[in-house]
Amino acid sequence: MKNVKKHLELLGLRAEDKVTGLKGVIDCISFDLYGCIQAVLRPSAKEDGELLKGTWMDVSRLRVTGKKPVMNLPDYDAGYVSEGGKGPADKPIM
Repeated sequence: MKNVKKHLELLGLRAEDKVTGLKGVIDCISFDLYGCIQAVLRPSAKEDGELLKGTWMDVSRLRVTGKKPVMNLPDYDAGYVSEGGKGPADKPIM
């Protein structure tokens, strides 16, 4: 599990794709059934505030360029959401 934690610690860090030069923030990590570990690299928003689409890529393609996450990471071990509570997608019915 040490390597899983290492990959989860990429969340929120600024990075650059070694192949295309795309720069952004790692905002999602995925572990698939076949052993691939991928991340979504999301570029900065445009000047008008429009959000750009993130791109999935293997973590081996990424070069981390930031040392500190852009925001505090959630607690994945304990807390309301991690223990099965409702998350931000759950809205009360009016």
